[in-house]
Amino acid sequence: MVTQARPSQAIRIGHLSTMYHTAFLLRGTDLLDRQGLAATWRLFPSGPDIISAMQRGDLDLGYIGLPPVIIGIDKGLSLACIAGGHVEGTVMIAGPGTRTLAEAGSMQEFLAQFSGKAIGTPPRGSIHDVIVNELLREHGITDVTVKNYPWADFLADALQAGEIAAAAGTPALAVTARRYGSAKLAVPPGRLWPFNPSYGIIVMREMLEKKELLTRFLTAHEAACELIRNDPATAAGVVAKTTGMVDPDFVMETYRISPKYCAALPPEYIASTTKFVRTLQALGYISRPIGEDEIFDRSLIAAVHPGPHHYNDGIRGNV
Repeated sequence: MVTQARPSQAIRIGHLSTMYHTAFLLRGTDLLDRQGLAATWRLFPSGPDIISAMQRGDLDLGYIGLPPVIIGIDKGLSLACIAGGHVEGTVMIAGPGTRTLAEAGSMQEFLAQFSGKAIGTPPRGSIHDVIVNELLREHGITDVTVKNYPWADFLADALQAGEIAAAAGTPALAVTARRYGSAKLAVPPGRLWPFNPSYGIIVMREMLEKKELLTRFLTAHEAACELIRNDPATAAGVVAKTTGMVDPDFVMETYRISPKYCAALPPEYIASTTKFVRTLQALGYISRPIGEDEIFDRSLIAAVHPGPHHYNDGIRGNV
């Protein structure tokens, strides 16, 4: 008996340069092909840029941090987060002579050392920008400036040039700073905002009508998350080859710094997002409370990943 090939469906995906997202694994493997999907990929500088492209109807799906999604919903966009992918993806780096959080003893003392200086982050409304602004607000630090950059890739150079005293960004920023500059990891991801949802899979709600298409994508996405957890060396090799910008050891170091990968949307992920809503309103980024039912549609990922989440499992071989 001959099995008939599954008909191919086209899907337009917006993604970031963040190498621990499954985008580079899906681009570099046949995981989407196995699901009968033919993807068109487009790289963007930031989550807010992906939101704008979705609003224009240029994309079917995007890899985005939750704060830009919440801001978009506040502006009237009908968006939905249909899956997770990774948590605790923000770190802070700083130059020589700066005390790390462990050395400072408290977040208050750590932040206070930047009095009169600037901390760099990706664009306003990005998850990294929101976390830094909330920490400054929470600890009553009023004389530290947050300086936004259009591309996260600019942060390491800005720190090296003395434009900023510290920077917040993805784990790859810490690896870059250590390899090619004199900066160090000052605050690890778990100490900034526990279980913060570093990215989700986002669609316009009208896309929810294409249930089969999205289920196929989420099946491939979950398989890519499993590959990172269970065979990070292979995943790192694929990502390095796909990006053409880094070597596998660079990707592995990124995985080790921030090792929490899964496609599920567990209560902890939802609760951390709800905290973002309160923070965004307090910072004046949104005008009203946004309910979790406005942000999430868990029906598809519940079918693809019905069991307990794996975020806390870490990656194989990481101690």
